[in-house]
Amino acid sequence: MHMHTGTAPARAGATGTAPSAWLTQPDRRAFGRALAMGAAGLALPPAAGAQPRTVADPWPALRQSLYGARPIADGADWLRLEAPTRAEDAAVVPVSVRALQPQQTGLWLRRLQLVIDDNPSPMGVDIGFTPHSGRADLETRVRVEQYTTLRAIAELSDGRLLMVTRPIKASGGCSAPAGKDPAEALVGLGRMRLHVGPDPDGGDGPALGQLMVRHPQISGLAIDPLTRLAPLPRYVREITLRLDDTPLLDARVDFTLSENPHLRFRLDPRGARILHARVVDTEGARFEQQWPIGGA
Repeated sequence: MHMHTGTAPARAGATGTAPSAWLTQPDRRAFGRALAMGAAGLALPPAAGAQPRTVADPWPALRQSLYGARPIADGADWLRLEAPTRAEDAAVVPVSVRALQPQQTGLWLRRLQLVIDDNPSPMGVDIGFTPHSGRADLETRVRVEQYTTLRAIAELSDGRLLMVTRPIKASGGCSAPAGKDPAEALVGLGRMRLHVGPDPDGGDGPALGQLMVRHPQISGLAIDPLTRLAPLPRYVREITLRLDDTPLLDARVDFTLSENPHLRFRLDPRGARILHARVVDTEGARFEQQWPIGGA
């Protein structure tokens, strides 16, 4: 088992709290959708013609916007989705997706998306895998804004879409106030930790990797109760991993990931010497780090 730590420098001026870093926030949900469509670049359904959330099920519009007419089959034979039915903390909800099939050369899981129907940014996690993942497992922590349905949607290498779902009872995770002073939260911005251990199933299967990135994941949706202002959003939007020069994982994310984003994933390190990570946030700050993994 290996534990490696390191620090990536924060951009100059990252900890400033000038008045320009705050804005008024009359409409949290509309603002969240604008963030997801613009800054993160994730596809979301158009607001025009959408029925109120209290009346309409959001999934049909989301499905049409994200996948069009593509069929989505039951994914129970490929995926197992785990999450608490009632979250203890809506800002830190653990989610686990386990692939029930190995990453074979002929047929493998190419993309995995987490869709949270009633979140301001419904599809906040979109991860691409490769056969070098060994198994397309994922564990992370997400924010949940209100009672909703969580969906894990997989795209296989032959283009098929598969889905499993789970209801979640939680509220206020995306708009919860920050636990730290904004300047304090930016201290150590971009610092990463990596832990690589053996196959957790006790066999000789793919190793288990765990990456944590120091980042406040400011959603821009938390209103200060005294000033009625909200900080400008700043969150991680890209996480890419590679073994030596071989792509391993490519994630497009947003403030859906909880503060200090955390990913647990599988990898087959045999023959590789270095695991390299790159993280990019919405301010354009880029953090890169690498660790020797001692592959044999």
